[in-house]
Amino acid sequence: MKFDMALRPIRITLSLFAAMLLAAGCRTARPDAAQLPVKHFVRSEQLLVVSDVELRKDHALIQDLIQLRQDVAHELQLPLEGRDVVVYVFADKAKYQKYLDKTYPGLPPRRAYFVGTPKELAVYTFWGDNIQEDLRHEFTHGLLHAQLKDVPLWLDEGLAEYFEVPRSTPNAVNREYARKLGIAIANNWEPDLERLESLQDVIQMQRADYQEAWAWVHFLLHSSDDSHEVLLNHLQELRENPHPAPLSIALHDTLPEVNNRYLSHLSSLNSIQPANHQR
Repeated sequence: MKFDMALRPIRITLSLFAAMLLAAGCRTARPDAAQLPVKHFVRSEQLLVVSDVELRKDHALIQDLIQLRQDVAHELQLPLEGRDVVVYVFADKAKYQKYLDKTYPGLPPRRAYFVGTPKELAVYTFWGDNIQEDLRHEFTHGLLHAQLKDVPLWLDEGLAEYFEVPRSTPNAVNREYARKLGIAIANNWEPDLERLESLQDVIQMQRADYQEAWAWVHFLLHSSDDSHEVLLNHLQELRENPHPAPLSIALHDTLPEVNNRYLSHLSSLNSIQPANHQR
């Protein structure tokens, strides 16, 4: 397996996880609970944090996740309810990696994972310098899967990348992505939402695909009322139907010259002034 995303957290779907277990000769997906963090528990609505590091409810990390849940619900017009998302925080990278190697053999090294199964929506990570960024990304996956029947891969990753950026950043702009996409546009790159929609497995996604998915989400949320409505309607349909028509169909029907509008929107992102807060 090859991932062109050095040290980036990724989503692992149930189908991919099952395939990995079969390849490794495993017959069960039951985790070894003895290796999971067990010392400290913090609960707030859908969020349950189980950690080997003592975290109080008023800790900035916990408060950030609580606020993120509010932001996702508000911006995407999703209800504040649904299945719990359990966040397991290991004390260090070694314990985290040991657990993953035993429970989910064959996964490439990443700082954090979201694993969604019918039994549990779980996020795994370890205490480190990037924990806020990683948990914002993976917790977003959990919130989406708690509300929707299914989430197309490109949209799942695009929304997770979007909400990974702190709200203190103007218009939630990932400056690295905006810069790289600006360079791509200057070199005659053309967007292709239909190609993104065809990707069914996270191992198919390259770093450029994550960038483009983030940019489509940003475009849909910020470009116009019409683009915003297309996204919200699609998400509402996903609450009842796991396999609706691709979003690109409604987008092309609603927004003439959508690719040109998308490129224009991307070009404008590099003109937004950065805030004092840096990622």
